[in-house]
Amino acid sequence: MAKIKITQVKSTIDRPKDQKATITALGLGRISKSVVVENTPQIAGMVNKVNHLVKVEEA
Repeated sequence: MAKIKITQVKSTIDRPKDQKATITALGLGRISKSVVVENTPQIAGMVNKVNHLVKVEEA
């Protein structure tokens, strides 16, 4: 599997609880924090759910 770099670019303030939980599950929580993870279907679904809060790049 390919690795992707996920960076949080927007705040979770005033977002629904499920979006906040998804950001936390991805290992994010602060603006500009980045994580490198395997691009699995589960991760892709999580990224799709919060795509307006994160930036995704190939790692």
